[in-house]
Amino acid sequence: MKTFIVTDHRHEWFEIAGATAVTARRYLAEPENGSAGAVQVLNLCRTGRYQGRGYYVSLLAEARGQRPVADVKTIENLRSEGFLRALAAEFQPLVQETLHHNDSERFQLDIYFGRHPSHEALAEKLFARVRAPLLRVLFVHSEGSWRLDSLRAIGLADIPLQDRALLLEAVQSFICDSPAPRRRGAEAGRPRLAVLWDPDEVHKPSNEEALQRFLKAAPLVGLDAELIGPDALDRLDEFDALFNRSSPGEAIIYEFLRKAESLGMPVVDDPESVLKCGNKVFMQELLNRHGIATPRTLIVHRNNVQEIIPTLGLPCVLKLPDSGFGLDVVKIESEENLRKETERFFSQSELLIAQEWLPSDFDWRVGVYDRRPLFAAKYFMAPGHWKIIKLEGEEQPVEGKTEATTIGEVPGQVISTAVRAANLIGRGLYGADLKQVGDRIYLIEVNINPNIDAGNEDQVLGEGLYREILGVFARRIAETRAGVAQHQAP
Repeated sequence: MKTFIVTDHRHEWFEIAGATAVTARRYLAEPENGSAGAVQVLNLCRTGRYQGRGYYVSLLAEARGQRPVADVKTIENLRSEGFLRALAAEFQPLVQETLHHNDSERFQLDIYFGRHPSHEALAEKLFARVRAPLLRVLFVHSEGSWRLDSLRAIGLADIPLQDRALLLEAVQSFICDSPAPRRRGAEAGRPRLAVLWDPDEVHKPSNEEALQRFLKAAPLVGLDAELIGPDALDRLDEFDALFNRSSPGEAIIYEFLRKAESLGMPVVDDPESVLKCGNKVFMQELLNRHGIATPRTLIVHRNNVQEIIPTLGLPCVLKLPDSGFGLDVVKIESEENLRKETERFFSQSELLIAQEWLPSDFDWRVGVYDRRPLFAAKYFMAPGHWKIIKLEGEEQPVEGKTEATTIGEVPGQVISTAVRAANLIGRGLYGADLKQVGDRIYLIEVNINPNIDAGNEDQVLGEGLYREILGVFARRIAETRAGVAQHQAP
């Protein structure tokens, strides 16, 4: 297996036999890095900034089929207060047993690939649980005991001179390490499905009538379903599975998904799919790698902005990687417009997406679930606008109409492209968006958490759409329980 070590800047002292060290700028700008064969990417950049260079190193490594350490899920966990609280509780006994620095109230532990010269057991276990290669952990002493207070990933530039030899040794010994992920099984009991929704959300993925239809369909597939809100995190372990009908971009909603996965229960949307679908740079790298046709696209960084107009022409479209509902997706019609918008977007993200302008009356939406097509619809542009949803200032959003069709009425290439693209993400519930220009089909993106609204996506299947979705949950709960029972059998 090849090993690439990516750092924020080049460091003359850092050389590892059998590995290739590159800077983050070079890794992000050159997709061919490590493109052949099995590759692991050790990300030694600072990753604390969302959509900074360190974040994108791990994101694009996953898109390129490589194995990053830390992966994006780890980076997201380090930003989660819920993850920190759970980790502190889990490690409290070991912390009490290990730390005896009673002459101070704070203690900092820098862990390099699970190595520390004097706290080996604690360092190894923390690294096994938090797969960040360079981890800074802070403990505080209060009321007679130590507790874990904070942790963050650090970069190569943060390593003190006296620790360099230890780090080099730790990296060398880690290169071939590949531990298996830890999973837990669902609890026994009657199958119960939690349907998570936020009544205060502006852009709801399911209207209230659709939510009621899910509840009505649950007993037909052997489930009890209950609507829960963002305040019900502590109740999650009462259920056997979680179906998310809220924006996974909200911190508390993502915390539900992460906790459900840690409990070993079936969850849609799963955290990995959220991370993959939530970033258009990742999506473009993934589609390029697998030869799925998209509009002409340029992944933009500060050094190639001048290539946008010669490559794509005008008008073109500029997007922030995590834009949704048409927000931060702008039509570029002049060089001045391009300069202004790239400056604005670069203040938020290290990389951007620029795409050729392909006007159309509608986009195809294919719902893909459990690796097969579920529904199909035409999403028409908002009246007099180039987007499906028109959002301008304080005005109420205006949406184009939705026209559902049978799977058989959709061009075969639309369905096959949608399913192929969605299956690159996982086996969750996705909405694949495609444009048809003449006889050419272009994949725009694969969305997590697609709309399932009564009166729109269910126009063809009716109640059957809701039974199909919940039926997969019933099967997955049964499979999870069977796996747990088999694992626990003497």
